[in-house]
Amino acid sequence: MKYLWTQDVEPIRFPKLTNDLTTDVLIIGGGMAGILCARLLQERGIDCTVVEASVIGGGITKGTTAVITAQHDTLYTDLAADFGLEKAKQYLDANLRAVGQFREMSREIPCDFEDKPSVMYSLFDRKTLEREAETVCSLGFSAEFTTKTQLPFKIAGAVRYPYMAQFHPLKFLFGAAEGLDIYEGTFVRRVKGNTAYTDRGRIKARKIVIATHYPFINSRGMYSMKLYQMRSFVVALENAPDLSGTYVDTAEGGMYFRNYKNYLLVGGGDHRTGKNGGGIEAVRDFVRHHFPDAREKYAWATQDCMSLDGIPYIGCYSPSMPDVYVATGFNEWGMTSSMAAANILADMISGEENEFAPVFAPDRSVMHKQLFVNLGTSLGNLVLPTAKRCPHLGCALKWNDEEQSWDCPCHGSRFDRQGGLVDNPAMRGIHLK
Repeated sequence: MKYLWTQDVEPIRFPKLTNDLTTDVLIIGGGMAGILCARLLQERGIDCTVVEASVIGGGITKGTTAVITAQHDTLYTDLAADFGLEKAKQYLDANLRAVGQFREMSREIPCDFEDKPSVMYSLFDRKTLEREAETVCSLGFSAEFTTKTQLPFKIAGAVRYPYMAQFHPLKFLFGAAEGLDIYEGTFVRRVKGNTAYTDRGRIKARKIVIATHYPFINSRGMYSMKLYQMRSFVVALENAPDLSGTYVDTAEGGMYFRNYKNYLLVGGGDHRTGKNGGGIEAVRDFVRHHFPDAREKYAWATQDCMSLDGIPYIGCYSPSMPDVYVATGFNEWGMTSSMAAANILADMISGEENEFAPVFAPDRSVMHKQLFVNLGTSLGNLVLPTAKRCPHLGCALKWNDEEQSWDCPCHGSRFDRQGGLVDNPAMRGIHLK
């Protein structure tokens, strides 16, 4: 598979860390969340170091569709019902602030930033979208219910958010990384107290941020129960229409769209990692039916880390680890969630209060139906007899014929056909007999 975003950008590279190091704040992970957090801390005059196991932007960031929106499915209706309007408004405001910050930063970083309306649609469920529009309007934002879009198929209804955005994620990331203290090819194997251990030495820090997509410290925070991962698939099409906005279907496995220059990006085929269903061919079948004149230029897959309740986990990693912080569980909304995480963590590390931090607190209640789905999946795969097991926590691996990989249905680790590590939380590859 070939990523669109890696084709028209000149990457910047950083050295490996080859010795011990002492820093005020260590950020583990050089994706969007880690780089933004480092930039905000640097702006406050705080000594900060980023270490990345591979290359910055080489993980989930290169596979994002890079839609910058506060429209996160029908989450606001759920938040208002479960936690009240105040919490729903705090979540909305945190993400609206993030949209504005990307807009402001993009004035200094050339990244093909464009203001676009964000549209959430449904093929069948008008009432849910009408209710979501009403909820968001009650929170003080001008969401609009409509039945008119530029999509090439009939819908039951849609909710439109004005003044959202899109950009080129790697152009932005590389611009944001300039001037930061970054080490690539530096794999942190473990964290103990205020020290991180790499293959080549130790890094001592006053504070440590885990921004590795899926957290790798298994003994604290219950993240193996609170998170699961989803695969999603994207094609970039030539000779396809400009839809003049970003679009996402509320249905599980539904399609999502955005344009970039002369390309139309069509995504979908979502399924839980290690489970059957969806896939790139589901997206291609959709394209053949609705965009018969289009030509596929690029195609790729990505992986999203999902929380129990739809809200990311941002804050203290665990009450027993007060100097270690985490940013994870961004669901399918990695851009605004990354900026929200950077804001919250920069404030917490600086000793400042952040009004949105309680909404995202990782130690909030885990009593959600998804918890029992996660536990059932893990238990079922732990007792399943098989010779191939994930080195993360021992779940049985499943062969993914479409992507030619061994996938873990419990926590989402993936390995290539030779056993090499592709996606975390596993820390090493597997031996295949």
